[in-house]
Amino acid sequence: MKTAIVIGAGIGGIAAALRLSKKGYQVTVFEANDYPGGKLSAFSLGDYRFDAGPSLFTMPQYVNELFELHDEKASDFFTYKKKKIACKYFWEDQIQITAYADPTLFLEEVKNKLGVETDVLKKYLKRAKKKFDLTAPLFLEQSLHKLKGFLNVKTLRALINLGLYEINQNLHSVNVTQLKEPHLVQMYDRYATYNGSSPYQTPGIMTLVQHLEQEYGTFVPNGGMEQITQSLFELAKRKGITFHLGEKVNHIQVKKGKATGVKTKNQTLMADIVLSNMDVFPTYKNLLKDIKPPERVLNQERSSSAVIFYWGINRIFDQLDLHNIFFSQNYKSEFEAIFNQKEPTDDFTVYVNITSKDVPSDAPKGGENWFVMINTPADCGQDWDQIKNKLKEKTIAKLNRILKVDLSPLIQEEEVLTPPMIEQKTSSHLGALYGSSSNDRMAAFLRHPNFSSKIKNLYFCGGSVHPGGGIPLCLLSAKIATDLIP
Repeated sequence: MKTAIVIGAGIGGIAAALRLSKKGYQVTVFEANDYPGGKLSAFSLGDYRFDAGPSLFTMPQYVNELFELHDEKASDFFTYKKKKIACKYFWEDQIQITAYADPTLFLEEVKNKLGVETDVLKKYLKRAKKKFDLTAPLFLEQSLHKLKGFLNVKTLRALINLGLYEINQNLHSVNVTQLKEPHLVQMYDRYATYNGSSPYQTPGIMTLVQHLEQEYGTFVPNGGMEQITQSLFELAKRKGITFHLGEKVNHIQVKKGKATGVKTKNQTLMADIVLSNMDVFPTYKNLLKDIKPPERVLNQERSSSAVIFYWGINRIFDQLDLHNIFFSQNYKSEFEAIFNQKEPTDDFTVYVNITSKDVPSDAPKGGENWFVMINTPADCGQDWDQIKNKLKEKTIAKLNRILKVDLSPLIQEEEVLTPPMIEQKTSSHLGALYGSSSNDRMAAFLRHPNFSSKIKNLYFCGGSVHPGGGIPLCLLSAKIATDLIP
């Protein structure tokens, strides 16, 4: 039987293992942590349960597909519901927008609250959909680094419509031109953060990102986000995939230009295929020390990172939902600080995720579990203790102003995650959440491919390689990588 080793049991690694198993490989997965999921894991503080990392779930079909691939019914093991409200938006000037999943309700909300005619937003969303429909087969469903991926009708159609992609404008300028109203522009600018980039630098093609949320909706697993990891982890074990949790890979074996296995502290294991779900930077720097790394790819600007406060809150906030955004007053200075000054600005956007709104057992009666995230630069040696204290103070002050509350006495439990801690827990280089940023119009082509051009039988998947970060893209990354494997 053919054998394969997967390094890392993140969501992409588990998905890749499942796909390789279906191809007839005997698969072994090594994970440095003593739990699966990487960023997509969970923990508890007192009576409060928290998802540690990704909090947005879209396109559940990519999870379902893995069960169907193995002839199992996804709904027997993994259940979720579609949200009627995608997100709630708050501004310091007391404007509040509820992003309803129902397009008619959402268009009415924008018209009533912001005075933007429905035709304006319809035209914008239609254009974003067309971008997605044209580019998904090219950018999201196959390798950008294999010539055969460009020799088809879909690619020709995409290239003919190149002008539609607005790659010579940044996302913000596209939004200002097409939407004009400042609150609405800021709402759609924020989608640059979905891959850790700046709307003032990432190309206009990125309007297609918000199409995913608008078109497919947002969802919440009935067991919290960790149910994604746990359901796929259990599926993998049922299919005979072997997991070595708490066993770190120290070296990828390469002989005569071919990956032949891995070394850990406990063993050397040979395999026909090696696939790394680990961040591509430490994969080269730590596991392939004798191989010349692709410096141009590895030295790209890192994506943003985050400081996250996990708060057990002793109160119910009826005005909040699962996803809540509290915007800064000067968005441009916020991103200039992150990517140019390498530090958070004094006025920043706050994201609050509350899974207990949909999973009541995540918090005790009368309480809520708040995942409070502030975008920051990646770790460049900043004083993160000082930064997190400053961010906590200003976050509480901001939420107090907008929600008309005294928040501090309501915080019963607290844990904090900083960029250095993110790197330590997940091996994400410098704590960057999405590998490299997309602050370049050629960023999609500059991401590391899902295979090695120098080492045969070595493949890559996950948020640091093509096509990018976030749950759907990591699952697609696993599919692209394993589709390249015979």
